[in-house]
Amino acid sequence: MGTISADFSGETVIVTGASSGIGRAVAVGFGEAGATVINADVRADPKDRDGDAAAGDAETPTHELVDAETGGRGVFVETDVADYDALAAVVEGARDLGGVDVMVNNAGIHESREFLDVEPAGYDRLHAVNARGAFFGTQLAARDMIDRDDPGVVVNTASTTSERAEWDHSHYATTKGAVQMLTRSAALELADHGVRVNAVAPGPVATEITDGWSERAADAVGGGREPPTRAGRPADLKDAYRYLASEGADYVTGEVLWVDGGDSL
Repeated sequence: MGTISADFSGETVIVTGASSGIGRAVAVGFGEAGATVINADVRADPKDRDGDAAAGDAETPTHELVDAETGGRGVFVETDVADYDALAAVVEGARDLGGVDVMVNNAGIHESREFLDVEPAGYDRLHAVNARGAFFGTQLAARDMIDRDDPGVVVNTASTTSERAEWDHSHYATTKGAVQMLTRSAALELADHGVRVNAVAPGPVATEITDGWSERAADAVGGGREPPTRAGRPADLKDAYRYLASEGADYVTGEVLWVDGGDSL
């Protein structure tokens, strides 16, 4: 089977929520392609217990892993994406590294709770991180690209729950539905500025977005149907993000790319 390569040498990529899980794999993937990668997360230390998020020591912070095991450069900036000023500071700080070329709005939190049991505090927190964080991450990065007259790319992390209802996922799914429509709406309005906006929609992926999610993701795959035979791994996602951010996808915008091993069939 052939391989696809991408060269992001000399480019700066912000990946929010890159300390663990999908974000960690995506950050390492861009590092492997030569990028300077800024991990914007609330903590530097990974929390994935299975270590499958990326190659190397599962205890090594992502920015150190990028430095040690890729051709790129890693930077960590403590960031709560629900805080507008913190997001703005990350994007502004990227100018010291040449300016943000790719913005990956990946940071997310999860809570399983039946619809009738959802409480306002939990609802608000999920929407603040998953939806609001992605919205203003996209806006701030786009403004910066336009101000610098250097159009780049935004890639958001949606979910198959953007369109598929799942039990006890109502408040989580509404955040991911928002990310899907953010991606399409922003792509429409930013096209004249040359800024592309796309998203990746992972299916069940074994990460520790919440305790025990690895096991639940494995159990959830397929619901007894074929073709899925396993839960996804974070490393299964990284090339989707690199493709959407690359020149090879120059004619692709407003798309949500499902990467779920056929679980949605």
